[in-house]
This record gives sequence, structure tokens and C-alpha cells, in this order.
Amino acid sequence: MKIGLLREGKVPPDERVALTPEQCLEFRDRWPDVELVVQTSEVRRIQDSEYIEYGMDVVHDVSDCDILIGVKEVNIEDLVPGKTFLFFSHTYKQQPYNAKLLAAMLEKKVSLIDYEMLRGSDGKRIIGFGRWAGIVGAYNGLRAWGLREKCFELPRAIDCTDLKEMIEAASAVAFPDGMKIVLTGFGRVGRGAAELLDAVGVRQVDKSDFLVSEFEGGAVYAHIGLSDYNERKDGGEFSREDFKKNPSGYQSSFLKYARAADMFIAGHFYAEGSPFIISRDDLKDDQLRLKVVADVSCDIDGPVGCTIRPSTIADPLYGYCPVNEEECEFDYSGGITVMAVDNLPCELPRDASKGFGREMMDHVIPLLIEGDKDGVLAGARETGLDGKLTEKYSYLKEYAEGGATELQKHS
Repeated sequence: MKIGLLREGKVPPDERVALTPEQCLEFRDRWPDVELVVQTSEVRRIQDSEYIEYGMDVVHDVSDCDILIGVKEVNIEDLVPGKTFLFFSHTYKQQPYNAKLLAAMLEKKVSLIDYEMLRGSDGKRIIGFGRWAGIVGAYNGLRAWGLREKCFELPRAIDCTDLKEMIEAASAVAFPDGMKIVLTGFGRVGRGAAELLDAVGVRQVDKSDFLVSEFEGGAVYAHIGLSDYNERKDGGEFSREDFKKNPSGYQSSFLKYARAADMFIAGHFYAEGSPFIISRDDLKDDQLRLKVVADVSCDIDGPVGCTIRPSTIADPLYGYCPVNEEECEFDYSGGITVMAVDNLPCELPRDASKGFGREMMDHVIPLLIEGDKDGVLAGARETGLDGKLTEKYSYLKEYAEGGATELQKHS
């Protein structure tokens, strides 16, 4: 068996990689009979020379590999017929922009294992960049506050060498006394955001006190979950299981936090059909205190009313004017400053690669080499080497056919 680490080909460039040089060395020690090569890259944050220093073969052509491991979507022209690929494909939800990619994989008889669909026995994802999205999203929210209020300056996360340098920069800032931040979500994203806030000296306080009290001694945050910002319409007791089965029976109660908080870091998972957390009408509330929203989840025109488009690493902030329900300058005093970068882990590529690679080594690579007895890989395999959708993903048939039509138009 021969496995290749792909260079990322998306534009704008993604500087991450699925395994670091240290992890490649560990790979060779654990599986000496499996050949591992690294495709050369001019954009990767971890340089080719670093892999060479660890004794890895860095090559241009990986077409002789059996399995090709990337991070983001592979460009159609870079797909190698008859091979197995692992990457985030963004196809299982029938995202329109990747229908052509799925069609091309079927045409070229490429087998895709989609990271997003790798699940454990409990149904939870076993791999991802959520923690890093939360860490960078929280940092970007703090940076947005400084830029909006013109009270401090922080470097862009992507300009920091690593997480350590980023934390040192934020830790050196004196955040405004009494600044209040509300954070939603207790998954990887929410925990990552809390990790960053803790690391830079933002103090966690009781969520009930947060609503009624002002605080001295720097910035504070409240970390809240589903039951804190959703309530039954009939006034009954909140039930997580019932909420998942019957979201239409619930409504948001988040406005009380928006009246108490200066910043909202959105680290929640949003399921289709759930109540919007803060609507555009809510944002017109005359008691609203909220000035900055760091929407890590970045669901466009969804649960956070001011998130009207994604932003970019190069231009991470925009303003939302609640009165006109339209975009404005990010530092407009009557607006909400929005940070909605949709590829946040790319801003800490070295650290994010290390964290992702650890999960790959612990949970995915062994299944590729030693066997998938519990069907974890099988459950994430959307296409087969026979050029057909697997049974689990047969619902993507019309989506793929639409992609094939688009491919023909541009051929």
C-alpha cells in the first residue's frame, strides 16, 4: 500500500496539511510496510524542507499512490482516476457549489471518504477542525472589538507564527473593564472558543449573574447551552431530546443575553428547523447592547440575523445596520460589527495541522491500514471505485446528475 499526502489546490490557498513531519515519522515507525510520500507544495505553511529533514520523500507526482489524503476539496483536474481520496467534500448536504466535483468523482471512478461523515458508535464526528475554528473565531472577535472601538490592536491570527504567539499578543492587551461576552455551544467549536478566552485572561462568570450584573477587573464571559437560549412555546420545561425531535415547539430566548452582552461568539451547532437565535427584528431592539458578533458557525441568512454573508481572512469584518437590514461599514456606531470568516482554522495552519493529524493518526489511519471492522470508513464512503454512489448516499443521485450536466456545459 502506498499513501500520499496531497498539496492543497484551492484558491485562496489553504496552508494546512493532514499530517505533520513528526506524525509522518510516527507513521513510518508504526507501519513500516506502508509507503508514505508527501506531495511538494509552495503554499503549505510546513515547508517541504521540514518533511525532508524527517526523512520523508517529497514528490511532484502522487498518481501511483493507492490512497490520497488531503484537507479541503480537491480540484477536479487533480483527481486521479481509480484512487481513494480522503478530504472534506461538502457534498453530503448537496451544497450546490460542489455538485460538479461529486459528478467528476463518479466519472473518474474515484472513491471518496468524506471526513465530515466519519462517525463513532455514538454518532458523533471523530475528526475535524472545530476546536481551531473556535480558538481563532474567539480571537478574531476580540480583535474586531479593538478595531471597532479603536482601543487596542491585535495582529491577524494568520500573521502569528503559532497559537502561542497569538495568545501572547492577546494576553498583553488590557480589555475594557466590564466588557461582557456571551458564548454559545459546548461542542468542539464552543470549547475551543472558551479555551482561547480563558488563555488570554477573560474571566468566566455565572450565566445568571451575567444577565443582571456589571463586573470589574477586565472582561468576562458567560458560556451558555441550548436550554439557556431556547424555551418551549407552551411554557413547559425544556427537554433536549424533545427539542431535537420537535424544534418547531420552541422559540429563542437569547434576546436577554443580547441586551446584557457587548459581544456574541456564536459557537453553536445549528440544526435545520431549529429556532433562529437572534433575528433581524431582535437586532432592532431598543435595549440591545450587542456591538460585535463573531459568528464561528457562519450559517448565512440563518440563526444569527446579522450574518448576511461570509467574510474572508483578508477582509474579515463587515458591518450590519439593523435599521436598514443591510451591510454598512464595520465600525459604524449604529451597526453590528460582524466577523464571519468561514475557514477560520486556515489562520493557524501549523497548529491546526498538528491537531488534525493527531486525530488522523489515532482514529483514521489505523482503519485504512489495519481494517475497518466497525464500518467507520464504510459509513463515510460516498462513492466507490465502480463509479457509483454507495447505498447510504444514493440520495445524492439527482444532485450528482445536475453536476454532470454542468460539467458537460463547461467541457
